[in-house]
Amino acid sequence: MEKNLEISNLLDFYGEMLTEKQRDFLDYYYNEDLSLSEIAENEGITRQGVRDSIKRAEAQMNEMEKKLALCKKFGELKKGLEEIKECADNIYQYNLNHSLSREINDNAAKIKSIADFLGE
Repeated sequence: MEKNLEISNLLDFYGEMLTEKQRDFLDYYYNEDLSLSEIAENEGITRQGVRDSIKRAEAQMNEMEKKLALCKKFGELKKGLEEIKECADNIYQYNLNHSLSREINDNAAKIKSIADFLGE
């Protein structure tokens, strides 16, 4: 299951750099849960041909990730945005409970809103 998620993420980032057939085969195999035999039958090629294409595509995407680290950076960005939203919530709640400043609450809400937008 973890490998499926990893490959799906890599496909999101690097799929356009693969051939259309490689993208399709990876999508069928990892996202639509078709077997190699089912893909081969649908595409009119051998099971081994499908397997080889998938393995080459996986290797290409892993090499791109090794060099560019876009998936890793995206994960770190999402984690950072979640931390920012949590801090903004804490500031908002503290300020609300202590009746300090409406401006602080407005800015905390704005920070959270921006972080939500960037996380989409």
